[in-house]
Amino acid sequence: MTATTLQNQAKLTPAVPPKPQKTYGKIVLTLYNLLLPEAVFKETPSQADGLDVETETDLRILGCEMIQTAGILLKLPQVAMATGQIYLQRFYYSKSFVRYPMEIMAMGSIYLASKVEEKPCRIRDVINVFHHIKQVRAQKTISPLIVDQNYIELKNQVIKAERRILKELGFCVHVKHPHKLIVVYLQVLTYEKNRQLMQMAWNYMNDALRTNVFMRFPPETIACACIYLTARKIGLPLPNNPHWFLLFKVTEEDIRVICACILKLYKRPKVNPEELENKVDMQRKAYQANKVLQAAKEREIAKAEEKKVESPTPSTSKEPSRRETKKDKSPKTPPLSSKYHSSHKSKKDRRSRSPYERKREYSSSNSKRHKSRSRDRELDRSRERRNDDKRGRGMSRKYDDYDRSKSSRDSRDDKRKH
Repeated sequence: MTATTLQNQAKLTPAVPPKPQKTYGKIVLTLYNLLLPEAVFKETPSQADGLDVETETDLRILGCEMIQTAGILLKLPQVAMATGQIYLQRFYYSKSFVRYPMEIMAMGSIYLASKVEEKPCRIRDVINVFHHIKQVRAQKTISPLIVDQNYIELKNQVIKAERRILKELGFCVHVKHPHKLIVVYLQVLTYEKNRQLMQMAWNYMNDALRTNVFMRFPPETIACACIYLTARKIGLPLPNNPHWFLLFKVTEEDIRVICACILKLYKRPKVNPEELENKVDMQRKAYQANKVLQAAKEREIAKAEEKKVESPTPSTSKEPSRRETKKDKSPKTPPLSSKYHSSHKSKKDRRSRSPYERKREYSSSNSKRHKSRSRDRELDRSRERRNDDKRGRGMSRKYDDYDRSKSSRDSRDDKRKH
């Protein structure tokens, strides 16, 4: 076939329209999805429930300190403690301190972090350690935790807290820590032998876990900020032409914000944990009271709407007819019970049923009477059998005597004849 004929055939054949492409939803999981937007930090769920900013910050710091102390007593690695603190911080940016107690959520955070970092610990050890920390903090005599109903309830609450944290995090529990990044960056800057620089940068990074910088900035920026702050503290010059942090794609503005957050942490006064708990309890009671009032208002509104729907308007209402107003003067007989009704049916109804149904109904309604009658019948039959047997035996004897007398008579007659 020539090229012209192929072209003519292509012109004659109709053009097939392209199939519409289907669009599917995308789920992208990256490390940058773990960073929260700036709008979350302006008004948290705890502030929406009436808790002030300072109390919320103190609760976050206290919870992270408890996780750090518990991790040391449980002999967990630093990575597990850091993971638990980040879980706690992330959780309370989606839920409120007023609704969920901080101590139980801290237990659930470190219990989950020990599993994620492959250093699992028993839930009983976690509860005992937090009980010990609470006694030391309140300066009470240290006594072991009694295994009773309260302990069982607390254990169930910690298990529920772990599940609730997983749900709020969307089961995305991966955390990238700047621990290794500090070492790598110092090796690039040829300061890996400076132990003071490395140790102080490491300490700043661990203290930064009590702030919200891990929810706002990536770990590379936090590592550079810790090195920057340490170098300024000890007076160590770093390359500045160009600046060394530009090598790691980090801006100086972000570094300064992180350093300011870390330094504010050291200026905060020490807080009494009991006062914090009392504040949260008062706020929790107020929240519950408002919730009860709101529920009562909603019920009243729902009842009012139901009454409006049920009551007809005067224009649509009609007068009842005579038949409706006329009362039935026939005496109302009480309804018969099912047993009485089934046992006293008319003959017409009984005929309409099958023999099997009648038999079953008879047996179900009069089972006791039927059993007693059957017993009487069996007794009568047994008596009749006995009487028949006795009669049969007597008649057989009579017949035998008659035969014997007849045979004797016949023999006598024969003798006389002869």
